Amino acid sequence: MNPKNGLLPFLLMLSLQTSVVCGEEAVQSPTMSYFEDKQRGWFWYEVLPEPVKNIQPEKRPDPVPELTKTEAKASEKPASEPKSTAANQPQPLSSAWLKQNLEHYLNQAIDDPSPENVAAFYYLQRVMMDKAERFTNAARYVVMSDPQLDETVRRPVATYAANEANHQASVVAERALKAIAAQAGILFFFRSDCPYCHVQAPILAMLENAYGFKIYPVSLDGLPMPNGFFSQFKRDNGQAAMLGVEQTPALFLMKPPKQVVPLAQGALSLEEITGRILLAAKEAGWIDASQYQTTQGIRNTPMLLPAAGSISPAVTQEPLSLIQALQRSAHFGSTP
Repeated sequence: MNPKNGLLPFLLMLSLQTSVVCGEEAVQSPTMSYFEDKQRGWFWYEVLPEPVKNIQPEKRPDPVPELTKTEAKASEKPASEPKSTAANQPQPLSSAWLKQNLEHYLNQAIDDPSPENVAAFYYLQRVMMDKAERFTNAARYVVMSDPQLDETVRRPVATYAANEANHQASVVAERALKAIAAQAGILFFFRSDCPYCHVQAPILAMLENAYGFKIYPVSLDGLPMPNGFFSQFKRDNGQAAMLGVEQTPALFLMKPPKQVVPLAQGALSLEEITGRILLAAKEAGWIDASQYQTTQGIRNTPMLLPAAGSISPAVTQEPLSLIQALQRSAHFGSTP
């Protein structure tokens, strides 16, 4: 065997190991330039590794503590809780039950109009109507048996009685208006160019002639009205601003020396003026409430006006106790 032939494989293996070591050094030092490593020549092709990113390890959520069997049962909730239980359901066929369920039976009959569904709805409707009729009959008997509840005591319904009430009201109202006119007058603010003042003036003249009210005309622009009414007027010297006059005609009920009650800022009919005069006189205390009620065609009947806090919550729980407490709170007056 030729020793040269045996030495050749050994030199090839040594050369291969040297190149591998040099390749590893090149990978570990990718920044080495050609001039520093020129002995390797141009035939080396090396792929530079990508920089390693500093990846933060993902944080795992804290383990959820396991619940005990007792806690697990307590935390469990039903998928859907019932809206109401049998304990708080209204009594079947009661008014509350009918109000809650009648619409359901109607919708059921509309969606599925079988004879049974339609008949069920109409039977329930009949129950409701019979209950209403029974209540109406009982209510009529209760009302006619108690004068404090019967409205015909305050104001009659029969035609002949209503006509008599109206007659009595007009008689008492005329007497009251004349009594008021003896101690109070009407302050009348107008403008010469106000058309509503022009038509209000004749009405005030009728009021003056019928009941004796003294009219005190005051011109805001200092000029008389073209129709000749209330030519003896006064010029406004700040009275209108003091009383808050914004529109004309403006009417005030004036009782010397200092009482002034507003009636209107706008045109009124004779009936409206007298009605407001009576109301203003009642509120001012010039006529009593009983007399005022009679002028409205209403008899003076007791009024159920309990004072605040006079009826305790416990009393309201018992119907008879509530009725007796309200009867005791009624304010009686003299009938006309």
